[in-house]
Amino acid sequence: MSIKNQVQLITYPDSMGGDLRTLNHLLFKFFSDVFKGGVHILPPYPSSGDRGFAPLTYFEIEEKFGTWKEINDMAEHFDVMLDVMVNHISRKSEYFQDFLKKGRKSKYADLFITLDKIWEDGVPVQEDIDKMFLRRPLPYSTFTIKETGEEEKVWTTFGKTDPSEQIDLDIKSDQVKQMLTDIFVNFKKHNVKMVRLDAVGYVIKKLGTSCFFVEPDIYEFLDWMMDLARSLDIEVLPEVHSHYSIQYKLAEHGCWIYDFILPYRVLDTMVNKNSVELCEYLKNRPEKQFTMLDCHDGIPVKPDLDGLYDSKKARELVDVCLERGSNLSLILSDEHKDEDGFDVHQIRCSYYSVLNCDDDAYMAARAIQFFAPGVPQVYYVGLLAGENDEENIRKTGDGREINRHNFTEEEVEKALEKNVVQRLLSLIRFRNEYDAFNGEFTVWDAPEDEVRLAWKKDHLQCTLFINLQTYESVIEYTDRDGSMAQYII
Repeated sequence: MSIKNQVQLITYPDSMGGDLRTLNHLLFKFFSDVFKGGVHILPPYPSSGDRGFAPLTYFEIEEKFGTWKEINDMAEHFDVMLDVMVNHISRKSEYFQDFLKKGRKSKYADLFITLDKIWEDGVPVQEDIDKMFLRRPLPYSTFTIKETGEEEKVWTTFGKTDPSEQIDLDIKSDQVKQMLTDIFVNFKKHNVKMVRLDAVGYVIKKLGTSCFFVEPDIYEFLDWMMDLARSLDIEVLPEVHSHYSIQYKLAEHGCWIYDFILPYRVLDTMVNKNSVELCEYLKNRPEKQFTMLDCHDGIPVKPDLDGLYDSKKARELVDVCLERGSNLSLILSDEHKDEDGFDVHQIRCSYYSVLNCDDDAYMAARAIQFFAPGVPQVYYVGLLAGENDEENIRKTGDGREINRHNFTEEEVEKALEKNVVQRLLSLIRFRNEYDAFNGEFTVWDAPEDEVRLAWKKDHLQCTLFINLQTYESVIEYTDRDGSMAQYII
């Protein structure tokens, strides 16, 4: 299977209509010719937290979302992508619950990383922990085994609670490898075509390192995963938030990667009406990428763009975002902050809101995304030009919920009446159907307040012109009869 160079949708299973059956209905009714690149459904499995990212199992679909039948139905018309959190599983999973009951006598004990797998005597050393890229104050949680009363410390990279809700898996364990194999075989059975390897950068734990993207060990694991996927005709997409050089190493290794730099670059271009850094970036990046502007987390800043921005200018841009209602996710580890203390991990917002709900600016941003080489993904909130959901934050206490509004079926239909949404659908159709996007890409020289990007294949060519002062965007393209036509976005 090869990934199609066409636009994909990203959505939660319940974010467009409340469940998978309604999502299918809406996809077939309104978007059958729109998401030709496929649909990425964020984790639809039973989960104990983190909106699906703390899965209990991968072999069932959460009952309130539907069943595997809905996944199969969708897969008949759209290439489906699902996630596997290769780094962890829920503490409420049957595997970890058995471990909590029986400890080392559990048949699942080897799935997890007890601290004696890291430190010989099982006693954590702060000096080692200080070198690690932490996502919580300590990288382990302490549990009491029910049958013995003994305490066990197990590795937990993520989780806001103590003990954590997400328990790390030991990818060196044959049991874990068998579990991953079974998961992929089940995906194949249900016609899943793509799998995102979520949190894959954290799977290697090695003393003396940051325990993040540890080379060369990470490549051994990725090669194993890619071989497994390939044997089942499934494509994998490693999800790694890290310094951009690591993304480029993944690309050199033959992996698909995410362009986590583009969302910030486009935002900076739109807000400051200056395309210089964007254009320089577009000239020198791998092409085998998935592009995005918005997602379920936020616009990446650190560590993804470390070394690519001036922190004073970055602070100014962040301040503009905050004025427009955004909130921030911050870096925890002091050594991963900038020297001047700049510590923004992600800017959390609706992309439409952060562009001041300006239809023309938003369409210009999408046009840049669609012209950048790579497979474009459009997050469901961005598809419907959704705005910051402050009520959701108040309700949940989670800043990420600003961009996770659940649209009812009626709200989806109402959003489709917006002019900006119809303009976006029209642009997506052009991106899907115009064959020059399978050709050669060029960044044209342009004044700093303009963007000029072009694609050419055989006799077909199309060029995007954006005036950043007005956000007017125009595509000039060769029509089927060879004459030049103009598409005002």
